[in-house]
This record gives sequence, structure tokens and C-alpha cells, in this order.
Amino acid sequence: MNIELRNEKIKMKINAIVLISVLLLFASNVFGQEVLDSYLKQAAENNPKLKSLFSQYMAALEKVPQVGTLPDPQLAFGYFAMPVETRLGAQKAIFSASQMFPWFGTLDAQERVAAERAKARFEAFEDAKYKLFFDVKSTYYNLYVLDEAIRITDETLDLLSSFKVLAIIKFEAGKKGGMVDVLRVEMDIEELKEQLAYLKDSELPLLAQLEQLLNTRLEQEVIFPDTLWLDNMNMDKKAIYDSIIAQNNILQKLEHESLSWNEQIDVARKLGMPSFMLGMSYVSISERTNIELSDNGRDAIILPQVGIKIPLYRNKYNAMIKEASLQKEAVRFEKENTSNQLETYFEKAYRDYLDGKRRVKLYTHLLNLANQALDILIADYTSAGKDFEEVLRMDKKVLKYELELEKARADQNTAVAYINYLMGR
Repeated sequence: MNIELRNEKIKMKINAIVLISVLLLFASNVFGQEVLDSYLKQAAENNPKLKSLFSQYMAALEKVPQVGTLPDPQLAFGYFAMPVETRLGAQKAIFSASQMFPWFGTLDAQERVAAERAKARFEAFEDAKYKLFFDVKSTYYNLYVLDEAIRITDETLDLLSSFKVLAIIKFEAGKKGGMVDVLRVEMDIEELKEQLAYLKDSELPLLAQLEQLLNTRLEQEVIFPDTLWLDNMNMDKKAIYDSIIAQNNILQKLEHESLSWNEQIDVARKLGMPSFMLGMSYVSISERTNIELSDNGRDAIILPQVGIKIPLYRNKYNAMIKEASLQKEAVRFEKENTSNQLETYFEKAYRDYLDGKRRVKLYTHLLNLANQALDILIADYTSAGKDFEEVLRMDKKVLKYELELEKARADQNTAVAYINYLMGR
């Protein structure tokens, strides 16, 4: 009777552990997405690489007014060491001012070049931002899987401890196989303890990676939801791919680079055209003392001065046009290659997304079956003292399916995050 009572208590403890696991699995998502969003915001504000790329973009914007402005006017002053005598008096000094004007539309074309290059810098910044978001998400999901693995392993150790007590009871009762059962469960416990230690050690590099992405020290523990939410793609496969080709930041960057070289060709052609100079001179004249004149000593303003710069050496400008054309061609090839790579990346990510969805469904079903089988085996062993090896084998399956289910959830979300990164959002 005493043995029966102890067996019943062990069964109740085992059922309580299983019940707690189920409640945790389906518990409400208290923090969930809000916690991850806070990490994304922190990364966007603190990451030094992102700050660097944004500063490069702002610097590129400052280039636009520089290249769209006329050259500085030239001012000159001359003093006559030996004054030149004129009818109205001796010339003492001369002042002149001139302004160069490039060929029509040259400044606008140079502004367009700078503007397109600034847009390319912005797309590089956007790509780095979305890549950073993906890295933060994937690191968070990996930490979630690790945290769940530690929790599940801890619970399994508790369950194995109950199995050990049950095996000891059978041994003390003199039932066949009791001591062998105790040794078997002891071996499983030791193996799981080693696995648990490794899992805990594995947290450190992932936490360091998250801190590096956020560029800050994590003062508090990383918070995870009770059950990881599942992200889904709300577009069909073709629509997703079309969106990638239309919106991917790297492709947009290359498009702006191509446009900048196209504008650079126009700039090179305009630089090969004449430019003009307009100016004026002011001459200071001293009064003559030996004669009376109505305009005696009147300063002279000579208007206008007109000049033209003729680009005679055409090789320079032809080479500039050729250089810009070759650079444009190089960008076109790079864009084509990038499009091909993106198609490959997308196909792999979409495969991983579908695989994650299938595995979530599969392991949810298998875990339910394994838990039912484990309950039956525990009941049989408690009442009849048989198939303890099957109990341990099924317990390992439960552990495996729990871990695989959490990994499948994380893999599905990681695939969605990467597809969103490819789409530039």
C-alpha cells in the first residue's frame, strides 16, 4: 500500500510537469514583438556602422550645392610703379573683376550627378539598416531557441529525476530490472547535465553579438515571449519576387549609380564646350596740375570685358566621356549580377520559409503524439513495472520534438525577416 501511494504521488508530479509545459507553451505573449521592436529601435539609434553610412549620405548631399555654383569671381588689383600719363591725368591703379560662366546647363548637369550619387548613398544606408534589423531579429530568435532549450532540458531533468525515484522504488520492492533501470536513468541524467552546461555556455557569444549590434551593454536579461509568435508572408511567391526586384536597396543603389554616370556623360560633353568670361575694369587717375581740363582726374571705368575659353585639347574630354560610359556599363553588369544573386537568395529563403511552416505543423503533431505515448508508458511502468527502456526512449523523443518545434518557429520567422530584408522593408 505504501509503494502504491508513492507511485501515485510520482504520477501526479509527472502529470503536473506535463501540464505546466502545456500551459507555458500556450501562455499569452506578454512581451513578444514589443521587446524585439525596442531592440530594433536601439540598434537603429546606436549602431556605429549605420551612423557612419548616414553621415556619408549627409556629406554627399552637401556636394550638390558645391557643384551647382558658379566658379568664384576673380578680383585683381594693379598699381603702376611708373604712372601712365593720359590726357586726363596719370593712371595710378587699376581694379578688375571677372566671372567665368560654363556652357549652358553644365551646372545643372553637375547637380544631377551629385544628387544621384547622394541617392545611391542613401540606398546603401537603407540596405545596411534593414540588414541590421535582420541581424538583430535572427540573433534574438537564436537566443529564444537557446532559452527554450535550457528550459526544456531543465524540465526534462526534473522528469528524469522522478523516473529515477520511481526506478528506485521498483528496485527496493525487489522487482525485476529495478537496478538496471536506475542506472539507465542516471546515465541519461548525466548526459543531459552535460548538454545543459553547453547550452548555457552558448548564450554568452550570442549575447555578445546582440550587444555588438545594439552597440550597448545589456543591463537586464533579454526578455522572451512564452511562445514565439509566427510571422507569415501575406503575398504570393511571384508578388514577393517582383517586390524584391522593384524595391531592393542594393538594386536601387546601383540604379542611382547608373543614372549618375549617365549624367556624368552629359557633364563631360558640356565641359568640352566653350565657357565665357564677363568682367570690368576700373582705373584710378590722378589730376593734372599743369593744365585746366573739364574732366581733369576723372577715373575711367572700362566696360565690358568679354572672354572665351576654348577647349582645344579634345582627347581629355573624349576620355571623360569614355570613362563615364564604361563606368555606366560596369554598373549595368553589376546590377544584372545582383539581380541573379537576389533570385537565388530569395529561392533559398522562400524554401526555408515553407520548410519552417511544415516543420511547425509536423512537430506540433508529433509532440502531441509523443506526450500521449509517454503518459501511457509511464502508467504501464508504474502499474506493471515494464518497458522502462521505452519510457526513457519516448522521453528523449519528447525532448527532441520540443526542441525541434521551437527551432522550426524561429526558422520560419528568420526566413520571413530575411525575405523582408530582400524586399527593402
